[in-house]
Amino acid sequence: MSLRRRTVEVLVAAGLSVTALVPPAAAAGQGHGHSVPLRVATYNIHAGVGMDNVFDLDRQTAELRSLDADVIGLQEVDVHWGDRSQWRDLAGELAERLGMRVSFAPIYRLDPVTPGAPKREFGVAVLSRYPILSAENHDITRLSTQDPNPVPAPAPGFGEVVLRVKGLPVHVYATHLDYRGDPSVRIAQVADTRRIMAEDRESERRPVRQVLLGDFNAAPAAPELAPLWQELDDVEPGGPTYPAQDPVQRIDYVAVSKDTVRVRDAAVAETLASDHRPVVADLLLRR
Repeated sequence: MSLRRRTVEVLVAAGLSVTALVPPAAAAGQGHGHSVPLRVATYNIHAGVGMDNVFDLDRQTAELRSLDADVIGLQEVDVHWGDRSQWRDLAGELAERLGMRVSFAPIYRLDPVTPGAPKREFGVAVLSRYPILSAENHDITRLSTQDPNPVPAPAPGFGEVVLRVKGLPVHVYATHLDYRGDPSVRIAQVADTRRIMAEDRESERRPVRQVLLGDFNAAPAAPELAPLWQELDDVEPGGPTYPAQDPVQRIDYVAVSKDTVRVRDAAVAETLASDHRPVVADLLLRR
């Protein structure tokens, strides 16, 4: 059964922290031949709020569970951020509910409103059924939404984890590129992304498997994204992702390193649990 058909049937029927919550369920399977299967997804969760403007983490948990992904990149993740998400730790709660490990990479880390309360954080996260060997929160160029007079400057929020998937190391990156119509900040962010991923390739003597998950806030043919496709393959999921209600453009991506990762299938899941739709892809990791 194809991933598109299976996903539709399932849906119709229904600062940096790393936390190990339960043993990875996916580790029981074994790869075949020279490739190892891996299902990944990316989802901008809009701080837990759906197209109806209602915060509902139960709804988002159900949607994420239905994807049955081994690795999930999340964007717009609140951790004790504010009233809109009930001051909750969305990264930790989603990981616990799904039985996955989590690495959270904050873009913003602000003082609490109430003295003694946790820091207010907002950023990206990676959920994984597989062990997280290491994690890093890289700086890339950003134009802050918290500064009344922002200027482009390096800031955190480009999350990277190295996973061990059935014996194979895999670099997974979670990102959220600038949303503004002017592409200048995205141009800088793409250059930063390529530099970081190139450094990872150069630091290892063997071929590196790389998976980039994120909300790029630009269409696949956008000129500012073109440099990415020199080293990465854009996984075509067969449909637009935004807005979730009657989507008209694809701005959410799974991208994989050429030669070391192959794509079997991909799809956009139909859901209104956020203002974006998730993308899910079945990959083969080359040994």
